Amino acid sequence: MASLNKENLSPAAFIGVRGNDIISFGSGEPDLPPPEEVYKILPHYKDFKYGVIQGLDYLRDALTQQYPDSSVDSFVITNGASEALDMTLRVISNYEMSQSKKVLMTKPYYYSYPRLVEFSGMKPVYIKTNLGQIDMDDFREKVKDCRAVLINSPSNPTGRVEAISTLKEIETLTSEYGVYVLSDEVYKDLIYVRDNYLIQGPHVVTINSFSKTYAMCGFRVGYLWSLDKKLVQDIIAMKTHTSMNTNILGQEMAFEATKVPRKFIDDQLIIWKERRDLLYVGLKDAGLELWNPEGAFYMLPKIDNAADFVWDMFTKFKVITYLGDWFGAEGHVRFSYALDTVNIEDGLDRIGEYIRSK
Repeated sequence: MASLNKENLSPAAFIGVRGNDIISFGSGEPDLPPPEEVYKILPHYKDFKYGVIQGLDYLRDALTQQYPDSSVDSFVITNGASEALDMTLRVISNYEMSQSKKVLMTKPYYYSYPRLVEFSGMKPVYIKTNLGQIDMDDFREKVKDCRAVLINSPSNPTGRVEAISTLKEIETLTSEYGVYVLSDEVYKDLIYVRDNYLIQGPHVVTINSFSKTYAMCGFRVGYLWSLDKKLVQDIIAMKTHTSMNTNILGQEMAFEATKVPRKFIDDQLIIWKERRDLLYVGLKDAGLELWNPEGAFYMLPKIDNAADFVWDMFTKFKVITYLGDWFGAEGHVRFSYALDTVNIEDGLDRIGEYIRSK
């Protein structure tokens, strides 16, 4: 932190920064505890050998209950959702296809998306959005020439949930054109307006993890689901030569999480909604322009001189926020409400003090 300055600000400067009266609206990790059940195996766990590359059979079997027409062979357990996305992109990049090596995604986007696409040897192409949601006219025009589409609903950083009609049209168009759909659904259980809609099709890859739903970020257990058998097998072949098996203790704990009653998720959703409402009203009362998110735990208000805001809030008020530029959202700042209501209220007081000083 000693060399930190406004010119070199990045998410890396703030990840893991805590203490010293710091309030963080930056973190993308739930502060709520994991279910108690995931810890019960710890005193008795003794298996530290290599595991199956594809993932524990019984964990994959448990996941089949959430995905139609699937079997244990439809899943690969990965080191977080990021590895699932990274490997899927790299495998697709190496396929012989008529489409160019372009990947269509929204802007704003999760800050790692463009880099992961570029690391795979492909090129990111951006869909226009209206208040954070996909502009389907722009989508229809661009999708034909793309190899894959990357969807994130609910979205980081916008908190928006795409309309079911939008997702259904994406299903239809991508199936017609033979375009892969990579649906990042790590926030699928954090929706305030409806149940999650599962995108399906012959070339759909759903990417998920135990990080957000069960507050298990540090265990790094994610997975991908697809009915495209060749793609799944090609990803397993790649994983064999990269990370090999995913953390086996983490997988055992994830398996315990699959047994937790739905009430655990519903109770946490009540807490997330309470925090969302508190932060939304507070930022609106502070005079900021923003929409009320339908999912995840992020807000993206419009803020003049956003870089100055992020820098000053941290250096003068000990409040961490994330610059919208990192997500392709210039002139905005991302707020996470993964912190308790006392800290949200304290943070809002400091933000109000900053705005009044201008």
